[in-house]
Amino acid sequence: MSAVSVVDAYVQSLPGETRRLGHGEWGITLPAAQGGGWPLDVGVRVAEGLLRVQAFALAADDAINPWNFLHWNRGTRMVRFACTRAGDIWVQAELPAVAVDETQVDRLLGLTVEGALAARQAMAAPAEPRASGWLP
Repeated sequence: MSAVSVVDAYVQSLPGETRRLGHGEWGITLPAAQGGGWPLDVGVRVAEGLLRVQAFALAADDAINPWNFLHWNRGTRMVRFACTRAGDIWVQAELPAVAVDETQVDRLLGLTVEGALAARQAMAAPAEPRASGWLP
């Protein structure tokens, strides 16, 4: 079975809002209740020998330090955080198309969503108060 067929069958089996955008391309939207306070859009594409998944996590904001996400990338598996020039934060993942099966699609999508939700939760958490003076 081809990677496109595997992903198509998987996406069609999901509850909620899914759509096929073209050959080898799908969109999945998690509602706000599951998306960390607002809908989470996930793009899925099979092209050039890769299954690619990406999710928009956070809009650019002066409160976001995008360098923190580079540090987070050291602890992620199969996914990574990316920052656009405008400062938006995305979660991206790739898997060779030859390795695509239902389990790997589920894993890749789950880790992508998990990363986006972690970023949203981190920004929603109240900031730690800083002590005055030079000692922590």
